[in-house]
Amino acid sequence: MALHPSFPKSPYQVLDPAIRWFPAAEEMRETAYEKLLPPLVAKVRQEVQAWRASGYKGASETSKALLQWWFDTHHLIGQAEGTQSEFRYYFAQREAVESVIWLHDVRKARDKHDLLRFDASGAVSSNMFDEEWPCFVVKMATGAGKTKVLSMLMAWSYFHKLYEPDSTLSRNFLLIAPNIIVLGRLRADFDGLRIFFNDPVLPDNGHADRNWRDDFQIALHVQDDVRVVRPTGNLFLTNIHRVYLGEVPEPSLDDDDLRDYFLSPFGETPVGKTTGSKTDLGELIREIDELAVFNDEAHHIHDPRMAWFKSIQDIHHRMLQKDLRLSIQIDVSATPKANNGAIGGIATLEGFEPPQGELQLPEFEDRWTGGYIFENEWQSFRTRQSRTLSLTTAVHTYDRPGRYTVAVKVIDIFGNDTMTLVPVNVG
Repeated sequence: MALHPSFPKSPYQVLDPAIRWFPAAEEMRETAYEKLLPPLVAKVRQEVQAWRASGYKGASETSKALLQWWFDTHHLIGQAEGTQSEFRYYFAQREAVESVIWLHDVRKARDKHDLLRFDASGAVSSNMFDEEWPCFVVKMATGAGKTKVLSMLMAWSYFHKLYEPDSTLSRNFLLIAPNIIVLGRLRADFDGLRIFFNDPVLPDNGHADRNWRDDFQIALHVQDDVRVVRPTGNLFLTNIHRVYLGEVPEPSLDDDDLRDYFLSPFGETPVGKTTGSKTDLGELIREIDELAVFNDEAHHIHDPRMAWFKSIQDIHHRMLQKDLRLSIQIDVSATPKANNGAIGGIATLEGFEPPQGELQLPEFEDRWTGGYIFENEWQSFRTRQSRTLSLTTAVHTYDRPGRYTVAVKVIDIFGNDTMTLVPVNVG
């Protein structure tokens, strides 16, 4: 895989598209770069780079003020021991946010037809997209900080709708996790709305003559713990099951999607109003007049046959009946997948296949490097014959005192994974 000789080591440095990583040998950069990236990426990167250099020309005043606050302002964050340290967003986070804002504010991309203007492959058509509303997929590597991107885009949507006349965005948000493992990780950031205040997401009052912090009035509703729902200013954090309408059946091996069948030991069974919950969140969300949807770990939700896709589509159709529409959908994932299972690089859209016979890729040899980042010490899984799942790891003894890191990784049957790192002090 190609890594340009001038590729920087700092995760904060602004990257020129000409030196970006792409999935082939470096000698193929000039002839195959655009064909080996997802179809819309190459042109969007280039135009966003030029837009950034122009000082965000053409963006709304609200968007400009937020971008300047996030990426051009020096931030100091207080630490637990009373000291302060500099905070900067990674360039990957910056580019993701800039791309969405540029598409919305500058290029006025409101549907799939608007997005097709950025196809560099010549092989994408509108019938490959089933969304009838603005939907942007952000592909970011694991560990690049997708949650921080979500928080910035929520704040942008909120303030854009609040401050910009005729804004089509929203001050209500539905943040969906695929399972209870990811939901728990999101709660660690969004409980108490801490990510908006611990990170420099909200500008100081007075920045660009606005009272940002005073005007950011959001109520967090987690799962079925729904407090008073106002017309605007709601953040619904939930797993996908509570967005479904009606009763949610018990997971079983007969389900098309077996993730919750295998993950059920890690938390409560998802419920609908008819199986013990006092609130039918799916119905409540469909009654709101203003809504933006954010999907975390959105690996393969764009299959129109999936209940996840159908639920979002149903929300949009309910809004159309009121002469409204879903304002925007933002999906973040390290591995967005097509219906045929292809990941990331070429077949990221339904029905999109790489050109046949045009590219001759060199052969690569797999070699063991002789080292590991983590040693696999223990694993546990359920089978059809054994329904129990051990949650206590095997004993491990360290050779010497010190500070170590333990990685806990959960992988579902589709290969989607989530991981957390636990620091351990020995001795």
